[in-house]
Amino acid sequence: MAVGAVLLVPVGVAGAGSALLDGRVIVIGAAVAMLSSAVPYSLELRALRRLPTGVFGVLMSIEPAAAALAGLVVLGEVRHARELGALALVGVASAGAASSTNAENLPRD
Repeated sequence: MAVGAVLLVPVGVAGAGSALLDGRVIVIGAAVAMLSSAVPYSLELRALRRLPTGVFGVLMSIEPAAAALAGLVVLGEVRHARELGALALVGVASAGAASSTNAENLPRD
């Protein structure tokens, strides 16, 4: 991520000028970077340690549905019926996989 940031700073400065180098913008950008990558990654690793790998994989497939919901709520993006149906099927499959897991075999912290 650091390499990507260094490579894209000149492009950002060319488009936004010196406003991109404002301290407040840099702090907000760093916070967004942490909240959008490092925090979810650490939570996924924690879940991977606690869940069977098959269930974890199926539950990870629900991420696009969560992104679509966030797009609807935050950005007002509307999905077509076909896309909503596909997201619903993935959600049902994830719920089925999670409910079929034997809770007694899960590790406890």
